[in-house]
Amino acid sequence: MNKNISNIKTVSEYNDLLGVETLHPLVSVIDLSKVDPINNMRLIFDFYVVFLKEDKNCDLLYGRQRYDYQKGSIVSLAPGQVIGTEDTGEKFQPKGWALCFHPDLIRGTTLGRNIKEYTFFSYEVNEALHLSEKERTIIIDCLEKIRYELQQSIDRLSKRLIATNIELLLDYCLRFYERQFITRGNVNHDILTRFERLLDNYFIGPKAAQNGLPSVKECANKLCLSPNYFGDLIKKETGKTAQEYIQYHLIEIAKEQILDPGKSISQIAYGLGFQYPQHFTRLFKRLVGQTPNEYRSERITANSTGWIWKNLE
Repeated sequence: MNKNISNIKTVSEYNDLLGVETLHPLVSVIDLSKVDPINNMRLIFDFYVVFLKEDKNCDLLYGRQRYDYQKGSIVSLAPGQVIGTEDTGEKFQPKGWALCFHPDLIRGTTLGRNIKEYTFFSYEVNEALHLSEKERTIIIDCLEKIRYELQQSIDRLSKRLIATNIELLLDYCLRFYERQFITRGNVNHDILTRFERLLDNYFIGPKAAQNGLPSVKECANKLCLSPNYFGDLIKKETGKTAQEYIQYHLIEIAKEQILDPGKSISQIAYGLGFQYPQHFTRLFKRLVGQTPNEYRSERITANSTGWIWKNLE
């Protein structure tokens, strides 16, 4: 591991780093405004972290990219992600909140079974959730409820109540991201337009034949988005998953090419990136309801009939 990156393995270790009392070994709610000034650092966590940043102009490094975001932003990290800023030797006073919870806390709970549904844990920092003042109040209220439970004596319901309140907070984050997708409609439409142009260039040019079918991850990278954020955005805008949209776009291009009698179905399949023509035929049949040959025959017959009737008039 990079020597400039500190690996924080446990929640207690992060509490110790910030000088915060550990109330539970697997979960912590930290009011960052009440910790002592700290040095900038780059960290990798072995647990989930949700940061509510209250700094007005907070500069953050994610990977090798630097991002500037405003007060009331939420950044969510899954285990293994690196975040932070390079140490300049100067201390600063952090502002905001941190919710840390270890995967062991949620094992066997509803949250543990559903954690993969919270796809924003794999978003990039520049895809942070920006809260309204009302939304910020709701999130802080959830954090206060979790902290209240941590301050009580542990009993048989403690784990369930803590996990339930974390799940409630994450559900609110899902709702607020839905709102953000809607309010950023123009931006999202621009991304969809760029996505369609990307697919056109890929399938109509030589790239598909050379490199095979494009993956969602490759498309997201080309558009400078994380795969999860990109997938959620496309689903919200079109009602289709990103993979389904790629297939839909591919089939529309294939329909045009099938009507060219100079091309065999195998040539079209290879040109669109399929390793085996039968895979193309199966996909086409599933999405169109006909094989490529059936589609070609029907359209050629229809076009011929139309030409005959037109010339008889």
